[in-house]
Amino acid sequence: MATAVAKMKNGKATHNTASSGTAPNGKPHISSLLTDEERKQIFFRMLQAREFDLAMIRAYKQGRAFGGVYSQIGNEASSVGSAFALAADDAYFPMHRNVGGHFTRGQELRTMLMNFLAREGSMMRGTDGTGHYADVGKKVFGNVSHLGSMIPVAAGYVMAAKMRGENTVAMTYIGDGGAQTGEFHEGINLAAVQRLPLILIIENNQYAYSSPNSVEFACERLSDRALGYGCTGATIDGTDVELVYETCKNAVEAARKTGIPAIIESVTMRMRGHAEHDDFSYVPVAMVEEWQKRDPVDRYTQVMISRRLYRAEEIELLRKSLSEEMNAAIDDVVALPFPAREEGRKLVFVD
Repeated sequence: MATAVAKMKNGKATHNTASSGTAPNGKPHISSLLTDEERKQIFFRMLQAREFDLAMIRAYKQGRAFGGVYSQIGNEASSVGSAFALAADDAYFPMHRNVGGHFTRGQELRTMLMNFLAREGSMMRGTDGTGHYADVGKKVFGNVSHLGSMIPVAAGYVMAAKMRGENTVAMTYIGDGGAQTGEFHEGINLAAVQRLPLILIIENNQYAYSSPNSVEFACERLSDRALGYGCTGATIDGTDVELVYETCKNAVEAARKTGIPAIIESVTMRMRGHAEHDDFSYVPVAMVEEWQKRDPVDRYTQVMISRRLYRAEEIELLRKSLSEEMNAAIDDVVALPFPAREEGRKLVFVD
């Protein structure tokens, strides 16, 4: 699947795309923008994200993680590749399937787990699970459950930065289902009209909970909407991490220079249910099997081996080490107390 980024002509956005919502084909893209050391960093974050998910799934099955455990298995390339394209001073507004992006932005494992397992002393004070937190120092502003709501918030953030004279880009995400909400349209339209450097990534992972693409939208590609808003757009293979990185890097720098936002549709597949309580039975087996062949971690593993950055046995040892680290960290965090009941009433109302 080729990168297809809209161009600028006479100050206006033009657009062309090249892909569909079916499983992409072709060899992994090798970006000229990356060094081998950066490739190893990206690969490590992808493995870290995968092992985090697997550890949280085990904890859920053991009854030690509760509420919604939202796996990003299948989305690692989209999450890590996009976040890696940001500068340190840029703002990151992830969704619930962007654990890899949290790690890429420098978030620590214990901090993540304390939030995900709702322990006392976490950034959310133990009142909430998953990634609903804000780490201002790292410029990570976690999602809210009303999908679509983060888009106007991200637009507002970058608008304020622009008013302060800062050359800041904001990146946020939405799924294929959430892209049908009113706030999606309002947020990206505001960004385009006000010339705000906002990168909006649509993670098209084929299903909005149990609703397939065919009942969600009628356009061929979700990035086709970019023309209507007057911003740039692209539809790319979301399982190819270097393609994701290069597309996002180019979009980030173009937005920083011109102030024109971008819509990037990352075509991938979530390989688990909406959350771990969902048995995934509504997805055809043949579809799952087809997308399994495009597993983003497996694809980049082969790139690492072919470029002689790692041997296969070294990768196995790395994954084993990460898995053990995740399990030990979960054991430590589970032993921490839950918050006092009074915490649930704090910061809800303001006089």
